[in-house]
Amino acid sequence: MSNQQNLEGKKIAILATDGFEQSELVQPRDMLTEQGATVEILSIDDQSSITAWNEGNWGKQISVDAQVSSVAPSDYDALVLPGGQINPDILRTNSDAVAFIKQAHAEPRIKALAAICHGPWLLVESELAEDSTVTSFPSIKTDLINAGATWKDEQVVQDGKLVTSRNPDDIPAFVEKISQLIA
Repeated sequence: MSNQQNLEGKKIAILATDGFEQSELVQPRDMLTEQGATVEILSIDDQSSITAWNEGNWGKQISVDAQVSSVAPSDYDALVLPGGQINPDILRTNSDAVAFIKQAHAEPRIKALAAICHGPWLLVESELAEDSTVTSFPSIKTDLINAGATWKDEQVVQDGKLVTSRNPDDIPAFVEKISQLIA
């Protein structure tokens, strides 16, 4: 990372469930933690751990710190939404997850609401894509445009507190932008 930020005292939520893209949760978590942030994994359905999807197979199990229904967006400085096809598809049908994302966008303490790869599907479901400029994995470009977003093919796109990236190759730029917004 070119500009290491000091994130001491900052608290970041990563919202995910089974089928998240392993690199898109693990790498941002580790990079943000290295900068001093406290990172909590939030999930749904009383899960105590969630299983990654890693290059076509099931991957690591990650411990869950809290249920999305038991915390408030005002507890955090940023919300990160990893991709993977399975994870956002499950989360977008969960009313607690969608409500949390909407509340996070409205919460003044949250300075970055960041989604990577298929994660921006959750911006569609939570009605945050409309009138926003975003990027994503190319296969959901049409979904975002149909939801009223302007789509760009760039490493990282920032629109207000929304931060979006395309794929795991963009993780360094994705994390750098999140860090800049909350530092």
